[in-house]
Amino acid sequence: MAATTRGIIKSLLPSAKTRAAIGRRLSAVTGAMATATVAEMETRHSWFVRLDAKHRSWITLVAQAGIDGFVHWFSEPEPAEPSTMDVFGSAPRELARKISLYQTVELVRTTIDVVEQQIDEVMPRADRPILHAAILHYSRELAFSAAEIYARAAELRGAWDARLEALVVDAVLRGETDEAVLSRASTLGWGSATTAVVVVGPAPEHEPAQAIESIRHAAAKDGLDMLGAVQGDRLAIILGGAELAEPDRATAATARFVDRFGPGSVVVGPPVEHLMDAPASTRAALSGYRAAAAWPEAPRPVSAQDLLPERALSGDGHARRALAHDIYLPLAGAGGGLLDTLITFLDHGNSVEAAARALFVHANTVRYRLRRIHEVTGYGPTDPRDAYTLRMALTLGRLLKP
Repeated sequence: MAATTRGIIKSLLPSAKTRAAIGRRLSAVTGAMATATVAEMETRHSWFVRLDAKHRSWITLVAQAGIDGFVHWFSEPEPAEPSTMDVFGSAPRELARKISLYQTVELVRTTIDVVEQQIDEVMPRADRPILHAAILHYSRELAFSAAEIYARAAELRGAWDARLEALVVDAVLRGETDEAVLSRASTLGWGSATTAVVVVGPAPEHEPAQAIESIRHAAAKDGLDMLGAVQGDRLAIILGGAELAEPDRATAATARFVDRFGPGSVVVGPPVEHLMDAPASTRAALSGYRAAAAWPEAPRPVSAQDLLPERALSGDGHARRALAHDIYLPLAGAGGGLLDTLITFLDHGNSVEAAARALFVHANTVRYRLRRIHEVTGYGPTDPRDAYTLRMALTLGRLLKP
């Protein structure tokens, strides 16, 4: 396309001397063109009228630089590819933050329209075809330059946001959350005042940044806030939202984007009341992530609560205390023979009839007590996985019992 345009220019205007002459005639009206461009901007675009005088003057500089750049490029003895990056360099970088890419495109379009109109009105008829062909080629390069500036700005903002997000996530996970960290999280879109959940899993091998953005999109669809960062070979995600207060709902929310993680276990920490409390959820999630290898049949994602036995065996003191205090002690305090029934039931191969004979009670009494155990602890003795957790709780309860 560029070669074709240059060919048209050369065929219509073969003489560098003639090209320079047209350029001089064009230079005489560039000031009028810039003035007409600003007037047309005021007529066409309400957003331009709402700008303050400083920003409007910057846009006037850009328009003037674009017109002058076109004349300079056209007047060169041998037209080459137009260099248009300097056009936008005439205004401070702040202008790119003040007006959007769409508005910049409108600026370019309006300027070109005015220049073409002025060409038809003030330039000799013989000059018009080559000038129209040249302005078409120049305006295309100008539009590409504008797009490149905004693309670079977006990349820089994205890279900065990613670094800031990684710093915020690291501070939250290490328990260094203060007002400054909360403020930075707010600038990244975190708005949840209640309930946060930490999710830890393997980082994807390829394009982890895309995985984080995909998780962010999935979380946004569920109305959840999200912060995420890759830490070594793992991906840490912090979710926020009042609906996550129930652990099962937090796990269900994670299941909707669990495929964005790499292969391996994805562990969901317990819900906490505020981002300030996230270290407690982090501790459980990381402990579960380290211990998950001991339960390869675990669902994906899996709650850190469901990994209490593996966490206890791997040296997690919080998990050991949770099993003893949250399962053993309530069971021992419930009375009604529940603790003895559980011990007997487990010792007799999870057989109701065998446990009933050993306890000298009816089998239905054993069944009733097993249901009560489930109500008190949340774990059913007849379920193999729950029975394993209950057995671990019995052992640790006896060891930690004062």
